[in-house]
Amino acid sequence: MNDSLLLSGHPSSDPSIRDQAVRHMEEISLNAWPSHKIELYDGWLIRYSCNYTYRTNAVEQVGPSTIPVPEKVAYCEQVYREYHTPCHFKIHPLLDPDFDRYLSEQDYEIRHVTEVMTADLKRMNLLTPTSSEYDFENRLGIPSCIHYGKDLSVLLTPFITEEWIHGVFHLNGTCDPQLRRIVPSMFFAIPKKTIVASVELDGRMVASGLGICDRDYIGIYAIYVSPGCRRRHYARAVCSALLSEGAHQGARHAYLQVVKGNQNAKNLYLSLGFDSFYTYWFRSKVFN
Repeated sequence: MNDSLLLSGHPSSDPSIRDQAVRHMEEISLNAWPSHKIELYDGWLIRYSCNYTYRTNAVEQVGPSTIPVPEKVAYCEQVYREYHTPCHFKIHPLLDPDFDRYLSEQDYEIRHVTEVMTADLKRMNLLTPTSSEYDFENRLGIPSCIHYGKDLSVLLTPFITEEWIHGVFHLNGTCDPQLRRIVPSMFFAIPKKTIVASVELDGRMVASGLGICDRDYIGIYAIYVSPGCRRRHYARAVCSALLSEGAHQGARHAYLQVVKGNQNAKNLYLSLGFDSFYTYWFRSKVFN
């Protein structure tokens, strides 16, 4: 994305430039998190992933439409009925407000309001590493371990592994056998360069993070910390490692998404140098 779209790492106040920046953000975040199944229907993506996350189980508008909205909504509802899941529509600032009002009139309720935050990587408040280690013949230039003092180290790898995914499942409480079967394929389907982070304690993963590089951005995902290990700066260290290595890989800006109301996480991201950009939410209907 052209730097003219951003002022000090944050989107311009010019409406047309801001819309272009939102469009860019929606595109790279869609790249970052593939669904288990996707159907393209008249400019709408119908995404399904057994309800692992809202984003991968919702309808997203990505192109022009020719079919009347009521007909399209009815079609999407039928698809999700067959999946035996609620029907979600993602609502972001580029959509016609009349669409959101139409869904409200059809008894769709707002769910999972999310804030998109952005930052300039040159203006961030990251932890300063005390040392780094590199595996022998590391051709990708990513350190295998970054130390932040003697008691805190972040492990890095450029590849998502089954072991890391199972550690994430443990941290976020994913126990459903179907999700544990299909979600790994979603991680492995990410088409962009990744930086995978973890913190281990006594051989067990107690914190995780994932950086996804797309053009001049790095997106921060899967930030989890074991409840018994919070307030030890693990999340700050993981974010610092991902963001600094993203910059080394050529990224100039960063983004992340945080659920509205998760104030502890937002406070961390604000302290790192992120600012709020825009908000999106999901309109949802549960079928009887």
